Order: sequence, then structure tokens, then C-alpha cells
Amino acid sequence: MEQYEPDRLSPAQVAAMRRSFRNGRAAMTRRSLLRASAGGALAVGGLGALTGCGIPAAGDTKGGVSAEDHSEKEKVVNFSNWTEYIDVDDSEKHHPTLDQFRKRTGISVKYTEDINDNVEFFGKIKPQLAAGQDTGRDIIVLTDWLAARLIRLGWVQKLDPSNLPHAYTNLSAQFRDPDWDPGRAYSYVWQGISTVIAYNKKALDGVEVKSVSDMLDNPKLKGRIGFLSEMRDSIGMTLLDMGKDPANFSADDYDAAVARIQKAVDKGQIRRFTGNDYTSDLTSGDFAACIAWAGDVVQLKADSPEIDFLIPDSGYITSTDNMLIPNKARHKTNAEKLIDFYYEPQPAAELAAYINYVTPVDGVKAELEKIDPDAANNPLIIPDKAMAAKSHAFRSLSSKEETEFEEKFAKLTGA
Repeated sequence: MEQYEPDRLSPAQVAAMRRSFRNGRAAMTRRSLLRASAGGALAVGGLGALTGCGIPAAGDTKGGVSAEDHSEKEKVVNFSNWTEYIDVDDSEKHHPTLDQFRKRTGISVKYTEDINDNVEFFGKIKPQLAAGQDTGRDIIVLTDWLAARLIRLGWVQKLDPSNLPHAYTNLSAQFRDPDWDPGRAYSYVWQGISTVIAYNKKALDGVEVKSVSDMLDNPKLKGRIGFLSEMRDSIGMTLLDMGKDPANFSADDYDAAVARIQKAVDKGQIRRFTGNDYTSDLTSGDFAACIAWAGDVVQLKADSPEIDFLIPDSGYITSTDNMLIPNKARHKTNAEKLIDFYYEPQPAAELAAYINYVTPVDGVKAELEKIDPDAANNPLIIPDKAMAAKSHAFRSLSSKEETEFEEKFAKLTGA
């Protein structure tokens, strides 16, 4: 088990987080990506909570520490999630899938949208977890890299497979075995996030783009290409284009990918590095093509016939937001029942129809067709076998690698 280390983050790591809070995935409001004029800014306390000293090491706490399970007597689940990341009814006061779960099981869900970015939320729960105390939450949703961190620290509980029959059966193959949680012993996917190439057909004006190499090398696209300010997405897509596996690459491979992008920066091929604000550049035609997140592209395509996407033959990067049960949660069994509920095809389809992210649940298509046929046939929501086969995850990084890689990427992007 990794022990909690209260050392301050390196300047490169802090800079990377600030980029993410300012305009990266952390700035998304999940459903209203295109309507948001500002991302979830990091409060001073949030960054301070992550980097400051004085929090006790994990010490006497051990992985998988549970309080007495009060699920039988207390029919409730305390669920913390990102903002606008679940279905709502027309009144915007109720969540139909949560209401369905309550009617079926008698278990009420106290649903709180109190996650605006991973690091800020980590700052909220870290003191309690480090001290072996209850956070007051039974389910939390974290992006894969932070989920991995909490698992290594021993701050989340091992799941009981007997309470997760649908999850075990219906989890899509591409999400089953991440290197940070083999076999999904501690986590299940809430939704997937795919990184693809998006393009504006009018702005391309007949220029062919089928790969990252086309974006980086074609002089006809000089100054009209966008890359993401998120290191794992831009480097990961470049590694794939170079024939390298993002799940198993060396430091030399990383340096080669940085050099590949640097060459394009030096010759003015890349207009700029962006967070999800690339959507305005793409729709205006300032970007002819860019690295993009599939959740954005679904909405952009609905609003503009000029916008489309492609999956390079080399593949694409997929990350995940994940449900975990923190140590000392009072209602572990109830939480597992709720996790399992969202792996039934019908509620999973309702969720997918509303939020338009990659569903991790096999068997959803038939149910989704009853609700939204277009969504059911959209590979950005339900990847077909060919697309799923091209999905790649960016491997876990050690603390040392994280520091070194972010420093190099910050230099590349001018951050």
C-alpha cells in the first residue's frame, strides 16, 4: 500500500492542474460543455489542500477499512458526483433513474453535485481519509488517475462481487482490466471519455485528414490545428500515431512524442493548445482539425453539419470516471446495489441518452433505441466492436514520472 506523502507538488504538477482547472476536462460541466463560459476555477483552498503539509500519513489506516455496515437499518446512499452528470426531468428537480432505484429497493439516494474537479474534491475528503474517518459519502466518482491514487493509498474499499451481478456481467470489455485496478476489484466505471480527432469540413476545404500525422505534417493546415492542454490526451494520441502503446511506453518514447509535437509547434502548424474551449475555434473554422473529446463532438455535430470526427487507424485514447466506496462508508451494501443498478441496460440507457458520454454497459443499445435511436447508433456513445478495439488507456505514472513528464509537456505548450 502506498503511504500518503504530504510533500508539496512540483511546479510542473501544479501548472498542469491549473491548466486543467482553467480549461481542461476539469472545467467541464458535463452536460452543458458548450454553454459554459467558464470552467470550475480552483479555489485557493483547493490547491492548498492538495499541496500543503500537515496532513498525517496513512499510518495506522489500512486499505478497505469499513465501519459497521448500516445498510439494513438505514435505507440510504450518500452519492457525490460531478455537476450535471446524471439524468434530470423537465422540472430539473428530480433524477428519474434515482427515483426508479428508490421505488424498486426502498433505498433513498442523497445525491450531491459537489465535485467540480478532481483535485479540489480530493482536498475536501483527504483529511478524513488520512485520519481513518468517515467522509459522509458512500459513493464518490473520480477520474481514473485519482481513483488509482486512492486505491494505492488504501483509502477505498474492496467491492463485494455478490452485490454486483449486473456490473460484473455487463461491464464492457474495454473497461474491464485497467492497470491501476485489475479486474475492477475497487471501482466500476460511471462513464467513459474518448479522445478523437474532430474536424470542420468547410474549413478543411477538401484537405484530407485521417491521422495525427496529417494534422502535424500537412502544410495546407499550417496554423489551423489544435492540440489539447491535457498531457495524457495529446501525448497519448501522438504515441499511438507513432506506433507506440500508451499503456506500455518508455521515457524515451515519451520524449520522442514530445519532440514530434515540438517540431509542429516550431513550424507554426499548431495554432494553440486548448482545453474544451476548442469548440469555438472548431465551429468558427479557426481550427480545421483538432484533438477533441467525444462528449463535445456529440453536441457539436447536433448543432453544426460541418463538424464531424474520425478515429485514426492507430487508435484513440479512452479515460474513465469511476465509482468508488471510500473507507468507513456507513452504507456499503446499499452503495454496491446502486452501482449494480446502473449496470442494468435500461437505467444505463436512460443515463446515456441524457448525458451523451461513452456508456460502459454492454446490452444498452436495444434499450437506448427506444429512447433515442440516434444516440443508440452513435459510436461516440456506444462504441461498436471496431471502435472499441481501437481504444487505448494511458498507463499509470509514478510520482517521479508525473513530475518529469508534466515539466516537459509544460515546456512544450508554453504553460
